[in-house]
Amino acid sequence: MGVIAWIVLGLIVGLIADKVMGSPHGPIITTLIGIAGALLGGWIADKLFHVNNIRGFFNLSTWVTALAGAVVLLAVVQLATNRGSLGTSRRRGLRH
Repeated sequence: MGVIAWIVLGLIVGLIADKVMGSPHGPIITTLIGIAGALLGGWIADKLFHVNNIRGFFNLSTWVTALAGAVVLLAVVQLATNRGSLGTSRRRGLRH
């Protein structure tokens, strides 16, 4: 895939992952998360399942792999950035 295809794929997958995870970001961060997620998903698929899923822009496995990678990446980022406030919100929820 070309650079423009990676950017478009990253933007679309990043937007979907933001909606799935409920973590809105700006368009640049969303695109970067989507591209990084696509690379992460492809790497994981290759290492764990020995499958090269990044075959082309219109291939469904490319999109599913990219989305899975972006969601995993967002989950890790949310855990890392909300580590201190996660316990506080849970304690508040228990009081009500």
